[in-house]
Amino acid sequence: MGKLTVLVIDDDPVILELLRVNFEIEGFDVICAADGEEGLARARADRPDIVVSDIMMPKRDGLQLLTDLKSDPLTEDLPVILLSAKAQKLEVQQGMDLGADDYITKPFDPLELIDRLNAVMTRPRR
Repeated sequence: MGKLTVLVIDDDPVILELLRVNFEIEGFDVICAADGEEGLARARADRPDIVVSDIMMPKRDGLQLLTDLKSDPLTEDLPVILLSAKAQKLEVQQGMDLGADDYITKPFDPLELIDRLNAVMTRPRR
């Protein structure tokens, strides 16, 4: 497998930059989007290998984004990791029920996120 492309979507520019730098250090190509609308457009246009998205964002939140990605034949097989400060069991379960491949709560360890992203990418796809 060649270099993987990660689409990172977060409205917090500090987190967006932290994730971009960490993924690039680990050898990933990174595409960034600052909200769910832009993220959906980039997912459709750029066809990344995986999406890492915040949940609480303007224009389209991460759960709406996930629903849109999973209902579009062009992006339905795209693995999605949700990254959120929403850490209640019901919130995590909602994200997983909507089709997320993993759910990581903030604050997070960037190295753990990379490990979990790699784990998602090595799972057999449904």
